[in-house]
Order: sequence, then structure tokens, then C-alpha cells
Amino acid sequence: MTAPVAPRVPVVAIAYHSGYGHTAVLAEAVRAGAAEAGAEVHLIKVDEITDEQWATLDAADAIVFGSPTYMGTASGAFHVFAEASSKRWFGQDWKDKLAAGFTNSGSKSGDKLHTLQFFQILAAQHGMNWVNLGLHPGWNSSEASEHDLNRLGVFAGAAAQTNIDEGPDGVHKADVATAEHLGHRVAETAKVYLRGRAEAAA
Repeated sequence: MTAPVAPRVPVVAIAYHSGYGHTAVLAEAVRAGAAEAGAEVHLIKVDEITDEQWATLDAADAIVFGSPTYMGTASGAFHVFAEASSKRWFGQDWKDKLAAGFTNSGSKSGDKLHTLQFFQILAAQHGMNWVNLGLHPGWNSSEASEHDLNRLGVFAGAAAQTNIDEGPDGVHKADVATAEHLGHRVAETAKVYLRGRAEAAA
């Protein structure tokens, strides 16, 4: 009887744009959560992406997309990256990878859901599998608190709200913790995914 093949460490890449530093705080939180779960994690600024970093995305098991929400969608810099990824779309190079997303805006709603849906559609066009937040909403009862995880009640991904007159240090701690949760969930999901592939191959 053949011994089971031990799955390798999952590789998670975080492809993000941050206009003023707020989304970078969330990207770091996603990184921390994924690393804590045992993943190898790479942070990639899409407005400075290199050929080597494109190769890192190609080799990753999961790609987490991140951007501020500007005028109801992802930033222009992220859209440039998304369009450039069409070279991967032609060959379905990212097919069956895992995908997830996070965003930040100045308003409680700020139409952040549209940005996350943009990420979901981008992932779907690449044939990727979306990992949602996997949390009940917080801060929705008289006994709840703004310090709850998922305090904004978003299911598709990690959403954050930062006051427009505050810098990156003003990113809400609950939103940072929610982003960490997302990173952890993506890494744990990738472990299961890789284990299944290893067992299927054996």
C-alpha cells in the first residue's frame, strides 16, 4: 500500500493596490493571518508589479485581491492590473486557484460590495474558486459592538471603513482582525485543497 503523499505548504499571494496606505494595512493583516496558518505568503503591489512577481502569482495556490474602493469600484491602478491579467486568461493559467478579496472605503457602505463583486467576476473569468469571509455579521444587535469581527456585515470578503480624515493608523482594529481572519481562512482552505489534490494523485 502506497503511503499518502504529504501536501506541501500552501502559497498565498496578495495582489493589492493602496492609494494612501489604508489598504496596505489590510494587506499586511491578510498576510499575517495566512502566515499564522502556515502558508508561504507574498505581498505584491500591483502598481509596481514585476515579471518575477507575475511568475509568483502564476505559481501561487491562492491569490487574494485587494484595493480601496474609489467611486464605487476598485482603484484605477487595480483595474490596470486586472486588464493586464488577461494574458493569463487566454491560457487559463490561474484556473482552479483559490481567490479572495478585501477593500476599504471612507463610508460605512461606500459601495464596497461592488469592488468585492468585481474581484469575484475577475476570479470567475480566470476559472478560480472564491473563498468567502465565512463569518456571521457583527455589530447588528443592542449587545453587539463596533469591535466585533465583520462589524460591517459583509459576506463576500473583508471590508473595512476608515474615516477620510485619518491616516493608515486609523484603520479600525476590528477591520484589521477581520482581514487577518480572511487570510487565515484562505490558507486553511488551501491546505484542504492541496491535501485533496495529493490524495487524488496518489
